[in-house]
Amino acid sequence: MASGRRGAVGPTPRRRKLRGSRRPQHFTSTPGRPRRARGKEEEERRRSRGQQPPSALHPRSHLAPVTSSRRQQPRLRPARPGSSLEPEERSMEPPAVPEEEEEEEEEEKEGAVPLSMAPGPVGCQLFGYVGIEAVLDQMKIKTMKTGFEFNIMVVGQSGLGKSTMVNTLFKSKVSRKSSQPGQEERIPKTVQLQSITHVIEEKGVKMKLTVTDTPGFGDQINNENCWDPIIKYINEQYERYLREEILITRKRKIPDTRVHGCVYFVPPTGHWLRPLDLEFMRRLSRIVNVVPVIAKADTLTLEERAEFKQRIQEDLKTHTISVYPQEDFDQDPEDRALNDRIREKIPFAVVGADQEHQVNGKRVLGRKTKWGIIEVENPAHCEFPLLRDLLIRSHLQDLKDITHNVHYESYRVRRLNESNRPGLSPLNGLPGKGEASSHL
Repeated sequence: MASGRRGAVGPTPRRRKLRGSRRPQHFTSTPGRPRRARGKEEEERRRSRGQQPPSALHPRSHLAPVTSSRRQQPRLRPARPGSSLEPEERSMEPPAVPEEEEEEEEEEKEGAVPLSMAPGPVGCQLFGYVGIEAVLDQMKIKTMKTGFEFNIMVVGQSGLGKSTMVNTLFKSKVSRKSSQPGQEERIPKTVQLQSITHVIEEKGVKMKLTVTDTPGFGDQINNENCWDPIIKYINEQYERYLREEILITRKRKIPDTRVHGCVYFVPPTGHWLRPLDLEFMRRLSRIVNVVPVIAKADTLTLEERAEFKQRIQEDLKTHTISVYPQEDFDQDPEDRALNDRIREKIPFAVVGADQEHQVNGKRVLGRKTKWGIIEVENPAHCEFPLLRDLLIRSHLQDLKDITHNVHYESYRVRRLNESNRPGLSPLNGLPGKGEASSHL
């Protein structure tokens, strides 16, 4: 028993002796120095190392013995599962900041913009070629393969050169065919509403053009409700597109027969607009883009033409008739500036001709008279180039966008609201064509 006890107790005094020989630092004292002075030196040493002084960690740290930074920071060990041992919070706190630096940070925070309200980056500068610009080439190639559609309608009194103007606009015989082939081509008088479709190709770009020629508008003695056939035709094209759109299994590309633009021909009387013209344009401007023009402007002098245009502009403004381009749809400042210049020229004074003549060694489109040749594409003679640029070169896509997003959308909303009325067939959800035309 004694030997066993000696073997178990024997190494214990040696360990105590070794432990006793290593005294902790906070129990050692330096003679001649007070404890308070040593505490200040320790704080200055910790601040020089970027550590937080003990006085900032514990409000009563002046009563605790001064310890070294080596023993102040505990060693972090992974906690065992189910154990509640965690590192002390004082080891994770940031170092103390002087009062002057704290005031500067508070001023910066007050003047800073919150993250939610900070403006986003204007643009990100690329440091290499990505190929985003190739999207335009892809769209161009796809459009050249599929082509696009454009539908135009001409409305006005008979004998004002509507069909000739369309042929001049597209430089081809797209309006009407000759009634008697083999003889001199003369455009016959239109007797009914008729649409003619042609495919025009220029530099690889295909356009499916549909021209709708109207009967002699306002030629009868009683012109009451003479606009009904034209308005009915426009709404029928909206109805046809709507029925294709609401199908469960619809076509990949819906045929677009909607009228994108309507050119209204005003007779060159030199006076005010007729009440029939005002009423018809007022009704027509609600469902389609209307572009008024003065037909056969070569019958007026320059002074008469300028005065007549001013009177027409006053009539349109007085009767609140919105013609294309509409002011309500101008969003971009550049587009607004361009459209303002166009609105100053409306209505365009145009002259139509589909025959070429020799002028100064060049072949030009024009009308030959006894006193000379009126060149159609000469801005000094007429405003046909302005009409061509508006309909084809600058605003063709805008005409289609406004037709789809404004006029067709208002028609679609009205028809779908009518389909919600009780008593309609649950199969199609829309009334028949006869019922639709009765409400329009």
